[in-house]
Amino acid sequence: MSAAPPLNDPAPLAAIAARITRPVVLVGLMGVGKSTVGRKLASLLQRDFVDADEAIVEAAQRSIPEIFETFGEAYFRDGERRVIARLMDESHGVIATGGGAFVDPATRALVLERGIAVWIDCDIDTLVERTARRGNRPLLKSGDPRDILTRLAQERAPFYGQAHIRVVSETGPHADTARAIIEAIDQWL
Repeated sequence: MSAAPPLNDPAPLAAIAARITRPVVLVGLMGVGKSTVGRKLASLLQRDFVDADEAIVEAAQRSIPEIFETFGEAYFRDGERRVIARLMDESHGVIATGGGAFVDPATRALVLERGIAVWIDCDIDTLVERTARRGNRPLLKSGDPRDILTRLAQERAPFYGQAHIRVVSETGPHADTARAIIEAIDQWL
């Protein structure tokens, strides 16, 4: 059995990228690195990157906490689904979603049908460390972050587990996770 070609060589990357005909949609808990890994993944594949949360904020002209507070979660999830559908129509690149997007049945069905869903998973210790670096995580303000992340991981794992691909994000460089995603997509295609 021959070894896979190195993913720091542009030729194998270009060959894999040419086979990807649907958007790569990153799902998983907050702090797993969807946006950071997504940017690196898009760069390696020479594709566009879009953060769905940023697109939602731009479309609504309000922050996500403001949308939740003013209109409620059902309204937010409906808008999120419409934005993700639009992004998938516009791009065959890489889309990072919010942590709860794939939990929504209609959004999950959309992504599974029209994209390549990649669950970036991560251990709780790493999640706690990563999310502590940023104070803009409203879900973590209502209690102990470790307890909240553990609960969310348990609740959401059955949904994330429906993704086409699962890649574990380690504490190392995000480029390693991006390369692991490319290898997994290559095997999945």
